[in-house]
Amino acid sequence: MKLVTFIDHAGPRIGLVDGQEIADVCRADDRLPNDLVALLSCGPAGLEAVARSARRAPRVPLSQVRLAPPVRSPRKFLGLGMSFRSHLEHVRAKGGDLPSHQIWFNKQVTAVSGPYDPIHKPSVAQELDYEGELAIVIGRRARYVRKEEASSVIAGFMVCNDVSVRDWQRRSPTATLGKSFDTHGPTGPWLTTADEMPSPDSLRIRTWVDGELRQDGNTSELIYSFAQMLEELSTVFTLEPGDILATGTPLGAGQSFLPPRYLTAGQTVRIEIEALGHIENRVIPEPQIE
Repeated sequence: MKLVTFIDHAGPRIGLVDGQEIADVCRADDRLPNDLVALLSCGPAGLEAVARSARRAPRVPLSQVRLAPPVRSPRKFLGLGMSFRSHLEHVRAKGGDLPSHQIWFNKQVTAVSGPYDPIHKPSVAQELDYEGELAIVIGRRARYVRKEEASSVIAGFMVCNDVSVRDWQRRSPTATLGKSFDTHGPTGPWLTTADEMPSPDSLRIRTWVDGELRQDGNTSELIYSFAQMLEELSTVFTLEPGDILATGTPLGAGQSFLPPRYLTAGQTVRIEIEALGHIENRVIPEPQIE
């Protein structure tokens, strides 16, 4: 199923995408939570309740609502660096150091934004970049995940733009500051549950800037399996329902060009992943805070 968080005059709630419509499951069953973290925390029973409710739920046209980030308030939002072969080959060709293990960083959860929301270009930065990525969403609490059980921990997958401010990223080896500006984590357009994704390790990822194709990769390029990622992270801390794991980007981010091709206000970034849909975000100047 494709689970979406949408907003209309009645506020935000969960729905199930059915073609060009949304089954308004919360309207059909007021016992359902209106938040995906809460729903995933209910375990399989929660998804079963959504499926039952969808059969009698009123339909809402997708075109008449605003799509919010599927997971509005994750407890954790993490990203994996240098995980695609094409990216590593580019770093190697430039004489850069290659990692000997997985390199994870935090994106603050306040970076989360919707699939069609604007990206703010910070007034304090110049090097705004895009990274088209497949995001994993965790479905249950898990610690010390073994490779053979990893698939049972994954709730589903989303499209993600790991927006990066390179000049701030270089200020600290943790990369957190350069990855965590508000609005710099667009995700969506919905959560496609794992049962609908038999081959998430072989999906085409493409990124366009103003209609120009910049990234064209495939998750088959990942040097770590999803199981290895979950095993690594859960050795350190407990994974929880709704946690977002952005799994890395193929070659073609703005910093990889000579000279670099960073984003400017007015440009639009579209990221599409096979079988998952697309997100599209316009870059605007960071609004002034009153």
